[in-house]
Amino acid sequence: MLYDIADTPEVMRWYRELLPSLPEELSGWLGLLTIPPAPPFPEELWGRKSCGIIWCYTGPHDRLDEVLEPVRSFGSPLLVGLHDMPFTALQTAFDALYPAGLQWYWRADFFNEISDEAIDIHLEYGKKLPTGHSTMHLYPIDGAASRVPADATAFAYRGGGWAGVIVGVDPDPGNAPAITEWTKDYWSALHPTSAGGAYINFLMEEGQDRVKASYLGNYERLSRIKHRYDPDNVFHVNQNIQPAAD
Repeated sequence: MLYDIADTPEVMRWYRELLPSLPEELSGWLGLLTIPPAPPFPEELWGRKSCGIIWCYTGPHDRLDEVLEPVRSFGSPLLVGLHDMPFTALQTAFDALYPAGLQWYWRADFFNEISDEAIDIHLEYGKKLPTGHSTMHLYPIDGAASRVPADATAFAYRGGGWAGVIVGVDPDPGNAPAITEWTKDYWSALHPTSAGGAYINFLMEEGQDRVKASYLGNYERLSRIKHRYDPDNVFHVNQNIQPAAD
């Protein structure tokens, strides 16, 4: 479901209220994007900045219309693209838009809520999407993930909310400064509304404090495990968990 970028505040407020009320078989992540200039998107929408929600329903087919009714009846979408597909088709739906070799710059955070303050920031920077590939995503943390204790695995942020990521992307190395600046400025404005850490695979080289914030109370336990199995920190080309001191 794609909406005009100007509708972002209305869409985000509706989305944050609707999501907790939905059955677990229906979920959706929200993004700010530029509509690609290619089929299957209608030509009159090519290059238009948009707020989109990518929905996925995996429940009983005879409940489909009932479950999707609040999604289909909301707002004035530019495009409704809901239809049956194999799950693998959804998994690969954006692969052709992001081939290997693009320039990328990432920043990320977890969010306990989508606040009104955050919505104003999303609208501001969504209007400034610097390239056709640049985007922002908010992925819900709920369902099965929320039923695992926070200290059961390395991943600590299981209490609900969203994993957010801002990515400046373009094929032209000459645009690397522009996509980096937009991403950093967007993140700096939004970060005060966040829960502190970020999904570890979305981090750039941001220092140990960011790594620790992303594991919360699990970091010390992971550091002790690292000391046991890798005391010399041989495996360090990652978002590094440093070995605990003796």
